[in-house]
Amino acid sequence: MKGFRNLIVWQKSHKLALEVYKATDSFPKNEQFGITSQLRRAVLSIPTNIAEGSGRKSKKEYAYFLNIAMGSTHETEYLLEFSKDLNHIDETEVQLMFEQIEEIKSMLFVLIKKLNP
Repeated sequence: MKGFRNLIVWQKSHKLALEVYKATDSFPKNEQFGITSQLRRAVLSIPTNIAEGSGRKSKKEYAYFLNIAMGSTHETEYLLEFSKDLNHIDETEVQLMFEQIEEIKSMLFVLIKKLNP
């Protein structure tokens, strides 16, 4: 399988994870073990599962991990929406992240389709 660092979808999801980590630094301290932790785990799951899947021996296994990454994009999207509604994060910042998430979802969809013809 292709090295994960060369995959554009991994690069974009890695960048998104870094942005979410930075954004959650300003969340209230009482959310450290709540929404902050859950949002960070969800966004980090995207590039992590892409990386793990790329190291698997079969296309079926690779697609399995990409599907987990896809689920994590949806979880991240919801948690960002929730954080915005709690006024923990600026709406403009969230909209930019939503655009990135949509692009990542599209790229994952194409990659999954290639693995499961």
